[in-house]
Amino acid sequence: MMRKKRRPSAGKGEGATSTTKAKKSRSTAPKSKEPAPEETNERVFGVFLREAGVTLKQAGTSNEIAVDQIVFQKRLQKQLQKSPRYPGIVQEFAAGLESHIEDPERFRNCLLPCVPRLSDGNSDNVSSFQESLLRMLLGIEMLQTVIINTLLEKLPEFMFDGAGDGGLNIPHTIINQFKWLDRVMDSKELAAKLMELVSVAPVEVQRDIISSLPEILEDSQHNDIAKELNSLLQENTQITVPILDALSSLNLSSSILTEVRGAVMVTLAAVQLEDLPVVVKFILHSVSASDAYEVVRDLRKKLELEQCVLPLVLQASQSLIKSKGSAGSASAPSAGSSQDSVTLILDGIKSAVRFQKTISEAWLKAIESVDEEEDHKVLDLLVLFILHSTNANQSRRGAERVLKVKVRSGFIQEVLLQRTFRDYAQVMRGYFPSILALAQSLLRSPDPCVVPFGGHMYRHSFTAFDSYCQQEVVGSLVTHVCSGVGGEVDMALELLCGLVTEKHSEMALYAVFVKGILDYMDNLTPQQIRRLFHLLSSLAFGQQQQQGSHIQDDMHIVIRKQLSSTVPKYKRIGIIGAVRIVGSMGAARLKGKESKNVSLPQETLRHVTALLELVKSSIESSPEAAALYYDELSNLMLSSTLDPQVQENIGKCVIDDFQVDFVADLGPEMSGSFPLTPCVMYDLEGQGNIAINLLPLLANDIKTKGEQHSQTTKAHKRVSPLGLCPFFRLLRVCEHRLHQGDLDEIDGLLGCPLILTDMDVMEKMESRSKAEREFLCTLLFYTINWFREVINAFCEQKETEMKMKVMTRLQNITYLQTLLERALAVTPGFVPPVANFDGESTDGVTLSSAAPVSKAKKDGAGKKRKAPAKISSESGSQLDEATEAEKTQQEQPEKEVRHSVSLVPYRPYFRELDMEVLNVLQCGLLSCSLLDSELHTKVREEVLLGPAELVFLLEDMHRKLEFSLTAAPAKRTPFFKGRADKSLGFSHLQQRSPKDIASYCVQLLPALCSHLENCHNHFQTMMSENNGIVDGPATDVQEHNLMSSGYQLLLQVLNTTLSWSGFSQPGQRSLLKKALGVLAVRLKETQLQVPGEPPRHDAKSQRGLVSLPASVHCVGERRRPCCLQRADGFPRETIPRPRLGHSQRREGTREQIQ
Repeated sequence: MMRKKRRPSAGKGEGATSTTKAKKSRSTAPKSKEPAPEETNERVFGVFLREAGVTLKQAGTSNEIAVDQIVFQKRLQKQLQKSPRYPGIVQEFAAGLESHIEDPERFRNCLLPCVPRLSDGNSDNVSSFQESLLRMLLGIEMLQTVIINTLLEKLPEFMFDGAGDGGLNIPHTIINQFKWLDRVMDSKELAAKLMELVSVAPVEVQRDIISSLPEILEDSQHNDIAKELNSLLQENTQITVPILDALSSLNLSSSILTEVRGAVMVTLAAVQLEDLPVVVKFILHSVSASDAYEVVRDLRKKLELEQCVLPLVLQASQSLIKSKGSAGSASAPSAGSSQDSVTLILDGIKSAVRFQKTISEAWLKAIESVDEEEDHKVLDLLVLFILHSTNANQSRRGAERVLKVKVRSGFIQEVLLQRTFRDYAQVMRGYFPSILALAQSLLRSPDPCVVPFGGHMYRHSFTAFDSYCQQEVVGSLVTHVCSGVGGEVDMALELLCGLVTEKHSEMALYAVFVKGILDYMDNLTPQQIRRLFHLLSSLAFGQQQQQGSHIQDDMHIVIRKQLSSTVPKYKRIGIIGAVRIVGSMGAARLKGKESKNVSLPQETLRHVTALLELVKSSIESSPEAAALYYDELSNLMLSSTLDPQVQENIGKCVIDDFQVDFVADLGPEMSGSFPLTPCVMYDLEGQGNIAINLLPLLANDIKTKGEQHSQTTKAHKRVSPLGLCPFFRLLRVCEHRLHQGDLDEIDGLLGCPLILTDMDVMEKMESRSKAEREFLCTLLFYTINWFREVINAFCEQKETEMKMKVMTRLQNITYLQTLLERALAVTPGFVPPVANFDGESTDGVTLSSAAPVSKAKKDGAGKKRKAPAKISSESGSQLDEATEAEKTQQEQPEKEVRHSVSLVPYRPYFRELDMEVLNVLQCGLLSCSLLDSELHTKVREEVLLGPAELVFLLEDMHRKLEFSLTAAPAKRTPFFKGRADKSLGFSHLQQRSPKDIASYCVQLLPALCSHLENCHNHFQTMMSENNGIVDGPATDVQEHNLMSSGYQLLLQVLNTTLSWSGFSQPGQRSLLKKALGVLAVRLKETQLQVPGEPPRHDAKSQRGLVSLPASVHCVGERRRPCCLQRADGFPRETIPRPRLGHSQRREGTREQIQ
């Protein structure tokens, strides 16, 4: 009774509405006397909604709401609770909802947001955005479970429909209704039903459901659902991304997270490339501080970017080539998408290391723990670039440190860097600032092992990236050149030259940047200036002159300005630059595949000739400048291939000018006034009628200098002995080029005598005037340098006669050095004549003016050798006089011998020996005094390489190897510095690469091993003769010291050669294998004994090759108690050596200059 009375109070409009509907029902269906249950439920549903504030609309029109959705929910809940049929009215309401949404269009309306109804024009009570009707109903607790069941039952009907005409995806929209509900009444039941749907739904619906789980379920269900998702992940890799997205958003326990992460790591290799970014992001964002290293290490091992990206790129390129049309363009995006996927992977790593310090530390530790070159991946370099770019938690410094360590140890090499730039240039472009910064740091490193890798980074960056990056690379390299740090400048110039060779057209665009280096030439060495002008002249005057023509005028202005300068330093720069421009303009042009020379255009030839004439006119009054010009032309012709017309233009007057300036006819008497009595010395031709006019030239040069100092008039061209060696070198190179290596026209100069003075003046040097002593010292320097240059010219000749002359000249040098040491001892303050003209010879050279003992020795082999021959018509008398002079020298008291200085500080004043001179070492040493060797000819002749000559050559070789193969750390120049140029005297050597020098040394290894075995045998023989004592009573101390010097130098040469850091590079492994093969063969030969022969001492020498540094140290310790030491560690005493006797001379023609 009470319920009947209360029903009308549920709402005043309810009765009217129902009455109206009843009437309509009766009018439309006269046969039914009462409404069907579905119609009643739907009518109840509509009435309740209308009274709560929502009006249902037909298809195509959104449902309207007149109140705010919160008000609507409260009204509807209150109506249901106050209904007389409560709680049954809830089922009726749900049934009405089901009936209403049976129509797809009405169901669609219920899923879409309601629109505000503004019939009264007042919108203050209604929000601009309202939820959908079903979403609002889910917010009512008493209706939530029923509505959820209804929607989940409705979902399968639309699983396979996809998006409708309006773009509405019904399954996706249904799932969205469950998100972010204020409260889920039965979360466990909802999770179970959703997972049931996942098991039967298509992939798209599965992804929607799984990705929505974190927004639907409560925290209490996260661990349970994570276990189910983990199982599902192992079964179906197609839904990996939504599962990982969901798992990363769930609040999971550490044990569950570890289990899930382990399962993900197992399936990492099978994951699609486009899914990898999500997988990597989940793994990295799910780690803790305790397991970060293990997780990152495993991820690094299993993440193979090379296998994912490179095949796709190749497929795209192949398809583009085949189709050249639409088919090719369809597959092309695969390469781009792969690059995009790699970019996303790196972005995930970047995000992880930026916000988690443990991740960045774990990556560094994981990369650092790799101890094999082949185990390093492209990913390692990319991650290091990421760590450097983010600089999160000071990771920039750590990335730089790890990269240097890996490069220094050889684990990360240029091959890996090249592959990274080749396959991932698009990805790496975003990290260009970090790549540039790392390259700068490596190039500036004091560690020479990492400097080349920085150069590779620069080169690949220029090749792979766009014009902006190319400009930055060139600008950075120019900054390196202007820094003034030796190793940094050398590498930067080498890189710029390489880029000009490989990418001439691109580099021509930045020629203005490179030209700016001309303002900083004061900080560059001569060799660096050569490279700079080679670089600029290649850009301006190369075969592609159009692209660099805008700097040609600037180059001409600079050269003319430097040549006209009265400052020697700037004149040298002008000469070097002009010769390099000649080399670029006059280079031989090749055309076509047949590589035929194309004649030089007449206009270009005219410019070359004019430039050469300009240089000649600027050097007439300066012998030093002229000598530098001759040396530079020689180096140019040796290192470049010039056009035949240019070569002919250079060499057409060389022979005639040399004869006129430096060669004199021998007569009965020599007229003129000279400081010392002239005589003809060192004639190997027997009855020559010409000689090198050295002493008269020197006397005339000193006289001319005095006249110039006393007069103010401009000096004219004069012939100076300074130009003798450079001019002869140019003459030799021109003959070699013009006659394809044949030197028959000038081979008479090898045995040609010199006009010197009788060396008996050495006996009373102290009584001579200062001018005479200095004159004799200068004469000795010129003579030694002449012989050194002659040896350079003819050391490669194959004839036995020429080889014997070269050997004799080598003996002359070692003898003259002993005389020079004695002469310098009594000539304090003497400054020698310049021999290397591309730098200041006196810079950094301390020449003692007091006690001789304060000096060091230059060549260490300055032992007494064959005495000079006076003017004589018979060669036999020359040899007799040499024998007498040598005996006299041996009989001198020891106290006189010790009055000598070392030539070490005077090394810059000697001409440089070419590497080819070391071929003389192939004449083996058989004892301490006699060396027998097969000269590789059919005629076996006895050629002697004495111990002093051996030590002389080994010292020169060791200095060359120390300069070229020993990587010295690059140090910045201090503010107060002694301007010592350590490269002075190595100009020719700097034209060769360290690889070429190492290859040449490997070729000499058999000869070096023979000398080492002979030295070892010598000491073994001494021990056997002295009852096991090396320095017994019968030991010749001087002989012992000389052999010890040779022994130590051999070990030092082998140690320096085999310690070259370049052997660790992949391209040099074969060279190292060849060197070790030579040593292995020698060791194996010593183990083979001939039956009946006594045991060989060579077998014992194998132990000496086990540790070369230890052997060098032991030999040095062994020598100390046996002799007086000089500053450089070699004995000062002069040692008599075997000389070239009559039996070793041969009859033959005496060639002279024709």
